[in-house]
Amino acid sequence: MKDSGEFNVSGKVVDLVSGKIIPGIVTVKDGRIASIQPSQNVDKQYIVPGLIDAHVHIESSMLIPSEFARLASVHGTVATVSDPHEIANVLGIDGIHYMINNGKKVPFKFYFGASSCVPATGFESSGANIGVEQIDELMSSSEIKYMSEMMNFPGVLFHDEQVMQKIAVAKKYNKPIDGHAPGLKGDDARKYIEAGITTDHECFTMEEALDKIKYGMKIQIREGSAAKNFDALIGLLHTHPDMVLFCSDDKHPNDLVKGHINQLVKRAIGLGYDPLLVLKSCIINPIKHYKLDVGILQPGDDADFILVDNLDDFNITETYVNGILIAKNGKTCIDSVNESEPNIFKAEKITPDEIAIPATSSGIKVIKAFDGQLITGKMIAEAKVEKGNVVSDTDRDILKMIVMNRYKKAAPAKAFIHNFGIKHGAIASTVAHDSHNIIALGATDEDIVKAVNLLVDTRGGISVIDGEEEHVLPLPVAGLMSADDGYKTAAAYEKMDTLAKKLGSQLKAPFMTLSFMALLVIPDLKLSDEGLFDGTKFAFTELMMD
Repeated sequence: MKDSGEFNVSGKVVDLVSGKIIPGIVTVKDGRIASIQPSQNVDKQYIVPGLIDAHVHIESSMLIPSEFARLASVHGTVATVSDPHEIANVLGIDGIHYMINNGKKVPFKFYFGASSCVPATGFESSGANIGVEQIDELMSSSEIKYMSEMMNFPGVLFHDEQVMQKIAVAKKYNKPIDGHAPGLKGDDARKYIEAGITTDHECFTMEEALDKIKYGMKIQIREGSAAKNFDALIGLLHTHPDMVLFCSDDKHPNDLVKGHINQLVKRAIGLGYDPLLVLKSCIINPIKHYKLDVGILQPGDDADFILVDNLDDFNITETYVNGILIAKNGKTCIDSVNESEPNIFKAEKITPDEIAIPATSSGIKVIKAFDGQLITGKMIAEAKVEKGNVVSDTDRDILKMIVMNRYKKAAPAKAFIHNFGIKHGAIASTVAHDSHNIIALGATDEDIVKAVNLLVDTRGGISVIDGEEEHVLPLPVAGLMSADDGYKTAAAYEKMDTLAKKLGSQLKAPFMTLSFMALLVIPDLKLSDEGLFDGTKFAFTELMMD
């Protein structure tokens, strides 16, 4: 990878400030835009400011930041607004500093937030707790650009003392506060926004998004590996382009190999939206909102830009950060770095007896998963009983699911889930938002236990059991990420995804969907390590019907 030095780039310059495309020659010197000279004799390519993911959990790529940068750079991404609350739930402030320090080792612009909800709720076990004093310590740093998503929206609505103190800290440092309030509308949305929450990436209907915009909130249109809201919300570009940002939220490594924010840009342009309007939404809007020092192709700016063949196909040929070429013709120019692998993992192996569910009634509450959504439904089903215990019923696609504390030895919590489609075997993961305990489901208790015990052996990762075959992808960094080459990790994950689907799952991303089945702050029904949780009532509920 070469230092920036001084060089010229010729093409059609996309000036998002003037709203014009001007043929010209861009001169880069010492990592900055030295000048832009109009010229009619230029290359056919377009010179465009680099793309920004306005909200992403790097950890969900299963890659440490330096490896994430290697994959994302190929797709024209030069910066991310990154919420590190996944690793923060495992390792606390030390985890956040790990992400910041690793990100500094590569030419890519990571902007991290102070994780506001660690743990996300008081109804689960995490590896750390970030209180008001720690939020203040983080927010006082110039390396922290904002307060990460305030998931505890009931705490905001009911003026929970600690929640309001954290919000006050962000206001003290004049830094924006990200939101997380799925389905919130009307007076509740108004109260949430008036408390100081500035964005939301959880809208899944246009009605909800417009309601929040009405009270001044910016909407991050999300298209990740599990939650996909682009089609429902892209119409906001017609009516409220200044209030729209693009984000992925959660992107698995095999999907990141295929594309990033560039995919959303191309889709939006393909639908007929003005390319300049689309690019402003995913470049100018996040820069202004989060006060990012990312260049936008103006003299004196950091030389953060991409070269694109045309604005219809939007094929990216080169990516630059601070004038350094970081990707060219589909290949990253960023070198891998050697990194440490911090973790907390104290769970022990279990037996089938420990996940047995005595049949105390004939009816059970069942979590209903939805493909491409983080929300769930709830249904009542007749229990399948064998030898006095309730078991998975693959004929009706009702599978046993467990969540087990990984920070200490504890009895697993148990529930049932519909719509995963697995007919045999089991899958398990230590990526279980947001506390990242062990989560598993399967066709039999024996298979579930095998899948869990594989992860105990590796101290974190994802696993698949298929008959006598056992497969595992270790994730040694906090049980969430690998420090290995990102492309190798992506290929290994692709194999695991294929194996999970061979068990019968029809979900587009079974592991990603599984990881959100413990996310209590998104209703309706979820499972924490402490029990079945009703997100609409924000309280535990019994598995068995009376």
